[in-house]
Amino acid sequence: MAMGLYSKIFGDTSSQFIKNIKKTVLRINDLEDSFLKLTDADFPKKTEEFKNRLEKGETMDDILPEAFALVREAGKRTLGLRLYDVQIVGGIALHEGKIAEMKTGEGKTLVATLPIYLNALSGKGVHLVTVNDYLARRDAVLMGQVYNFLGLSIGVINSQNISYLYDPSHTEENKERNEIGEFKIIYDFLRPCARREAYSADITYGTNHEYGFDYLRDNLATSMEDTVQREHNFAIVDEVDSILIDEARTPLIISSASSDSEDFYIKFYQIAKQLKRDVDYEVDEKLRAITLKDAGISKAENLLGVENIYTEKGIKYVHHLETAVKAQALFERDKDYVVKEGEVIIVDPFTGRLQPGRRWSEGIHQAIEAKEGVKIEKETRSSGSITFQNYFRLYKKLSGMTGTAETSAEEFLKVYGLDVIVIPTNRPVIREDHSDLIFQTEKGKFKAIAKKVKELNEKGQPVLIGTISIEKNELLSVYLKQEGVSHVILNAKNHEKEGEIIAQAGKRGAVTIATNMAGRGIDIKLGGPMRAEGEGVSVEEEYEFVKSVGGLFVMGTERHEARRIDNQLRGRSGRQGDPGETQFYVSLEDDLMRVFGSERIKNMMGRFGIPEDVPIENKFISRSLENAQAKIEGFHFDARKNTLEYDDVMNHQRKIIYERRQKMMLFNKEEIEILIKNILEGKENAKKYEDVITDKRKKLGDEAFFETVRRIALYTTDTLWMEHLEAMDYLRSSVNLRAYGQREPIVEYKKEGLFMFKQMEEEFKEQVLSLIETINTEVKINVSAENNEPKEKLITSHGEPKEFSDTNKIIAKEEKKVGRNDPCPCGSGKKYKKCHGV
Repeated sequence: MAMGLYSKIFGDTSSQFIKNIKKTVLRINDLEDSFLKLTDADFPKKTEEFKNRLEKGETMDDILPEAFALVREAGKRTLGLRLYDVQIVGGIALHEGKIAEMKTGEGKTLVATLPIYLNALSGKGVHLVTVNDYLARRDAVLMGQVYNFLGLSIGVINSQNISYLYDPSHTEENKERNEIGEFKIIYDFLRPCARREAYSADITYGTNHEYGFDYLRDNLATSMEDTVQREHNFAIVDEVDSILIDEARTPLIISSASSDSEDFYIKFYQIAKQLKRDVDYEVDEKLRAITLKDAGISKAENLLGVENIYTEKGIKYVHHLETAVKAQALFERDKDYVVKEGEVIIVDPFTGRLQPGRRWSEGIHQAIEAKEGVKIEKETRSSGSITFQNYFRLYKKLSGMTGTAETSAEEFLKVYGLDVIVIPTNRPVIREDHSDLIFQTEKGKFKAIAKKVKELNEKGQPVLIGTISIEKNELLSVYLKQEGVSHVILNAKNHEKEGEIIAQAGKRGAVTIATNMAGRGIDIKLGGPMRAEGEGVSVEEEYEFVKSVGGLFVMGTERHEARRIDNQLRGRSGRQGDPGETQFYVSLEDDLMRVFGSERIKNMMGRFGIPEDVPIENKFISRSLENAQAKIEGFHFDARKNTLEYDDVMNHQRKIIYERRQKMMLFNKEEIEILIKNILEGKENAKKYEDVITDKRKKLGDEAFFETVRRIALYTTDTLWMEHLEAMDYLRSSVNLRAYGQREPIVEYKKEGLFMFKQMEEEFKEQVLSLIETINTEVKINVSAENNEPKEKLITSHGEPKEFSDTNKIIAKEEKKVGRNDPCPCGSGKKYKKCHGV
């Protein structure tokens, strides 16, 4: 009832928005004729004119009608595409910092050019965020010609530190790009460049992970020259639901190599292998957690040769045991990860794509490496972390676009303050969505799917089958082979050619099996995207034939945890008013029903006296399915909310630390003096320290002294922050137990987190002062006038200068060898081993 009422209000919001901007759309249309008269050379001139007008005080809203009309004309001249009025509405919604829900095939990529161009005129940069590297490159190449025509520069950031700038010089390939550019990247239009250059372009395309990690890396740099990002001005998030909701449960963590404990992982894998499910441990699939039973603990103790694992070996052994059991019971090969070239690579649960370079934390990845018998990588320590929620909140203005946002409108509003505007389709949707077919067993379901696909294939109707994992792809492929149906498989193992395969899914008789959201962002055109060489059949004829047999048939092999993802799969069919059909095939053995279905359904299994490949028409089961999805969506919303509540505590602390680093990296003498003053404030022996600082400053000279203090501050901040992150991680895992003592875990986390942060800040002051005391005044730091890069030089006993490249190295003068139990020469009163001998 409440959701129905919300939907009514929500619909009104969209209608009201469209009504309010009607005049603006008409004004843009009125300008169309005058922009037709412009020569190609006039377009960059108009861009300069707009920039000048903004500098003189006009607002972006003032020049919006003209800017949008100019982009529309540029799109016509470069791409041969004219933006529809509904697309203009979508562009205005994005410019106003809202989420535009636009159905598949409505041209979201082209719509984004409108607000991107307008906001790039400020010169502060615009970031377009995509779900993968492939789409970032594709969109930059395809839309780069529009921006370049308008006189703007385009950069691309990809994983593995690869970056590009758009290169417009290959005009001879324009025709090929416009024909196949929607699914194939013409690399000649991309010129490799430095990361910083890509960010300095007017417009930058990249993935959410790369933007987030670059932000964290920038906050580990020791000078401004090493940073790549500039201010967070405006971001448009493509597939906004996938990035801001589906991936928001997992924070971004940047790590550095730590200890090596390979033997531990192998030893505990051997133990976990001998433990039996439900006898030695229990598995909670809803929470993806395991609980060791007494029998399992006793068995592990016998195998380890200890009497009590908790008292004798402490938490480290218990942690390794639990991690090994998790790797055994919860993580499946070809579903959660694949093994490729001796490496365990994570499979993204939302997109089905491989994620090289990403690793599970808390030893899970190492435990899986032990399980699979591949090389066990070193454990890592967290150097910095941030959630996507808090990263995207850094932007002054944020907007997004997707085909499915309405079901998550409440979360977008609560977490990001973003309204969802449902943009009408250019043509009415005539796709037919059939009711679910429910089977008793998975085997019966797959048999029925194979029969149905064969039947559709014989009449030439293209079929796209969506599965939830690589494993299910391979299994379904076997059933189709048995029926003699030729097909292509699209999964995380061969996603290099993903775009090309999915683009052909609308061809006559095509059968494509794809994981979950593989190929998202690629348009499936009926009849295929281009003429097949030598066949002598035109694209128009093929299009009409596929239309006549019912269009693209999209088949779901099971319901996903989120209704949005089911809707995305349905949305692959029926683009731009084309005919199409969709249907979900569900079994009572599917994960969704097995884990979240009610007990009544589980008891009903096997009671029906009908063959396993004959569907059951049962409203009760259909309703239970929807209830299970709603239950999971609520469960995941709570998980994201929980992640955000904890990260909000860290976010406050992170801002203080990163702000201090920024000031130190800028090498501003006034800021360094303020830092020293703050450190000395309230110190008992402040006078003594002031004298030391004055003396060091006099001997070294201002330039060298401030440079050394800057480095000390950065080094100390990073060391303590890394330790603090580790301590906060331990705190987070331990506070949950306090719920048993009727204490709220988040309140405890906030309280103790603040106490620990204050302790860290005091420790920072102590360490900076003691390190300033040990500065060797014989060190000469020369700041080169050309590049302003400091060089440390130490005069050796032979009088020759020796250069140091490690910017974090603090050089202390050692007059004689100090014993570990001797008083520390710094004058702290502590033993050397407890002070600077650590």
